Amino acid sequence: MLSRRNVRIKVMQVLYSMMRDESVSRDAVIQRYERLTTRSYQSFLLALSNFIRIARYARDDAERRKKKLRPTPKDLQFTSKLGDNPLIESLVTNDGLQRLFTQNKIPAWTDKDKIRDLYVSFAKTEAYQEYLTTDSTPDHHRQILLVLFKHLTGNENFNEIQEDFNALWQDDKSLVVGAIKKIIKSLPVEDNFYEKYSLDHDTVEAFGLELLLDVYDNNQSYLDIIEPALNNWDSERVALLDMILIKMGLSEFLQFESIPTKVTLNEFVDLAKIYSTDKSKEFINGILDALLKQLGKDGLIVKAGRGLMG
Repeated sequence: MLSRRNVRIKVMQVLYSMMRDESVSRDAVIQRYERLTTRSYQSFLLALSNFIRIARYARDDAERRKKKLRPTPKDLQFTSKLGDNPLIESLVTNDGLQRLFTQNKIPAWTDKDKIRDLYVSFAKTEAYQEYLTTDSTPDHHRQILLVLFKHLTGNENFNEIQEDFNALWQDDKSLVVGAIKKIIKSLPVEDNFYEKYSLDHDTVEAFGLELLLDVYDNNQSYLDIIEPALNNWDSERVALLDMILIKMGLSEFLQFESIPTKVTLNEFVDLAKIYSTDKSKEFINGILDALLKQLGKDGLIVKAGRGLMG
């Protein structure tokens, strides 16, 4: 599920914590990385689980209305089709997905009161009220579920639940939202649909973990390569995060021949824009470009299918 961009961010965060505490062991670094990537995946499960529970809460709403001593005409006309329709039912009855929720202890994270409050918030919308008064086709069900999920992702309480679960939710949000929208559009789901959203070995381990350990193991040697490119700028004056991004870029240049060097350069300049200072993007771009040219002259970048600029 995680993209290389997300994995780079996890590696950056682990390296940042490591370099602020030099006593952190190699095993501890690995464990921190695994916790971060696992938590990102669990954030996806939590968002999906809560989405399903909020839709299913329409059944509770219907039951409450039936028990009223004096139900209104609106109560009598109410239908729980948001929670009963075949599309949402395909998620509820998917044994593999439900096992994943249970194994990761996802249902226990959000109490029913919060689910109710989020449902009530959506129940007030014009889109939901219109949906209740029309005969619905599968396309109508799918559309209202997309509207519900859009409402949730813009809801402060929904995002608070996600942030309480995963402090780095904002880093993962766009990826999780994209994945769940894709699932909704594909409803009803196939039995094993969830497998395509699991943590990908090639991305998380063959790329991310290897990148992390390469920078960890070669921290000093990479600094020795970088220092001449600083043009007499004392390396100790370089912001810690900027140095980490430069080392990660250097690692990709040297160790990951399947990644075009231009892609690496652009990725770390983009990360600098998001996570570092206003001037960092130009600084990192300049240093990585200088390193790339020097490594090319030294014959260290001429690898299969890459070329000097990828």
